[in-house]
Amino acid sequence: MDNTQSRNETLVFGLDIGTRSIVGVVGYMERNRFKVIAMAEQKHETRAMLDGQIHDIYKVGDTIRKVKNSLEDQLERELSDVCIAAAGRVLKTVNSSAEYEFEEETRVTQEHIYSLNLLAVENAHNKINEKEDKARFYCVGNTPIRYQLNGYDINNLEGHKASKISVELIATFLPEEVVDGLYEAVEYAGLNVASLTLEPIAAMNIAIPEQYRLLNIGLVDVGAGTSDICLTKDGCIIAYGMIPCAGDEITECIAKTYLVDFNTAEKIKMSASTKKKGLVTFKDIMGITQKVDALEIRNAAADVVNAMAKDVAEKIIELNGGKPVNAVFVVGGGGKIPGYTERVADCLGIPHQRVAVRGEEVLTAVDFQVDNFKKDSLYVTPVGICTNYYTQKNNFVFVTVNKERIKLYDTSNLTVVDAVMQIGFPNEKLFPRRGAEINFTVNGKSRLVRGSAGEGAVVTLNGRPANLHTPIEQNDIIVVTESTVGEPASITIGQLEEFNSQITFIVNDKTIVCPRFAYVNGELKSEFYDINDGDKIRMENFYTVAQLFEFLDLDYKTLNVTVNNEPADKNTKVYENFTVRTSSLEEYNENIMASEKLQESEETDDKVAEEPVIQPLDITITVNGQSVVLSGKPDYIVVDLFQFYPFDLTMVRGNLVFLHNGNDADYSSPLNDGDVIELRWEDK
Repeated sequence: MDNTQSRNETLVFGLDIGTRSIVGVVGYMERNRFKVIAMAEQKHETRAMLDGQIHDIYKVGDTIRKVKNSLEDQLERELSDVCIAAAGRVLKTVNSSAEYEFEEETRVTQEHIYSLNLLAVENAHNKINEKEDKARFYCVGNTPIRYQLNGYDINNLEGHKASKISVELIATFLPEEVVDGLYEAVEYAGLNVASLTLEPIAAMNIAIPEQYRLLNIGLVDVGAGTSDICLTKDGCIIAYGMIPCAGDEITECIAKTYLVDFNTAEKIKMSASTKKKGLVTFKDIMGITQKVDALEIRNAAADVVNAMAKDVAEKIIELNGGKPVNAVFVVGGGGKIPGYTERVADCLGIPHQRVAVRGEEVLTAVDFQVDNFKKDSLYVTPVGICTNYYTQKNNFVFVTVNKERIKLYDTSNLTVVDAVMQIGFPNEKLFPRRGAEINFTVNGKSRLVRGSAGEGAVVTLNGRPANLHTPIEQNDIIVVTESTVGEPASITIGQLEEFNSQITFIVNDKTIVCPRFAYVNGELKSEFYDINDGDKIRMENFYTVAQLFEFLDLDYKTLNVTVNNEPADKNTKVYENFTVRTSSLEEYNENIMASEKLQESEETDDKVAEEPVIQPLDITITVNGQSVVLSGKPDYIVVDLFQFYPFDLTMVRGNLVFLHNGNDADYSSPLNDGDVIELRWEDK
């Protein structure tokens, strides 16, 4: 700012660029009091700004130059640097949420909470990018409004054990093109931007002192084009908002009602606002002089005032997490019209005296050394822009992240993570990432095996180790190496708890303990099989006769086998604790020896003559009156029929009647073509 030789102070030039006019203030801070030594106001000659948005940069720049020249004439010196504010109307506020589920119950730390908030801000950034894909936005603040622990509301997550945590927050963004337009208009007027803040913050600095900010208070700056909203709680600003409805809406309603131009309607509005009763005199566009009671004018605009108040109240409740604030301070000219504060109070459901216009009483720490000046709520914002220079000095700072130079809105507490988010660095690549997981089923129940965790991102700031919380300043150089992915999940059949369980059978009065069989996608697999994603695993609770005797290393084909005292074949299922009986082991050994001698004899005979090939023979028998064809063997015995005729011997349902050609059947008797079999259960 400009240093003055005649005074031992630094002058600060603040500029409030509004929809209807531009107000300039120059002053200095002395012993915690701000002294205004020059003021100037210039109305826009055309509608170069609408609803707080610059539409014609160069016309707005010309108006800024007129304000600058007026101040320079008063001060008799040149002004080169200026403090400005981005209007609350250009802010984009997004409600967002995020949740995080732990693998097991975990005690929540500040790092967990920080990561959770970051996820929600990233979700908010994604939302705003979906709506405004051509614009670039800067996150200028976020405020958590509700935390949940395992699905229940809680004020502070830290220190609690949790399976799942979640947050709802408000994130506020500033569009780049709006800020660039503001900078361009100021520079066109021959000025440099020394500091940039937000209009709601500037107004808050004056209207709500620090000691009041412990309370849940709302500030509404009712301008010409928009109503800017700012909320405080627990000592800090928690949210910003805006509705595109303000004083001009009332002016336009009066213009249409009384058939006057916009400027005349503005004068009528101001007269009706200051006169509680009495007549307001004006000429309409037909040249006819009208005299209308001030109360009638206010009644004509009542619907617009009610709509403004309702919209403001609803926005306050939305920004405050679904509930009204304790009190509301109103600044700006648009909020002066009678009835506005009362209607806001009604819509919020709070007493009328808790919504009030703040003007002269909030400027007690400001001395105006300017002739013919009256303290007014109109000057709260421009003075706040000046005093903000001494506190936050918000502006844009430039830093480099991974060789990319970026611009950040300086909130005075920027950290590495703010810069990383601005370049669009994926959130998941900041924190340790797990390897690929395996999803599969065991006996129809879903299972999940997670991969191992990798390492978190490595951050350096100006060549030194840092972390995501490290504060950053102008021209810092940040290098972020993305986090690593851990090893993918791995598990074998043998590592399953179900596989390590056993199944017990009784074979020839001896207990036999066997491992369970595992089928993967219908195929039998060993304990060393690596389970893949999507596998369907079945741990069977039975053996077939063939599988059991293979495990026992016995040849079931040479033995007569019964299961629970019923004849069995190779496919008969043997369940837990079933009883299996065979011919004696001695007989088995004799059969083996005889088989070996026969094989030796046959091998000797083969040297003399080749044994003729015996062809399979098909026979037809009758079972319970039904013809059954046996095929695939050169000869058959009675027990072979169970391979071709369905009959469940494992479920005993009385006494078994089993006749072969009218006589009791012998399982090992030959079975010939035309034989008759009767087979059934009879009640005991």
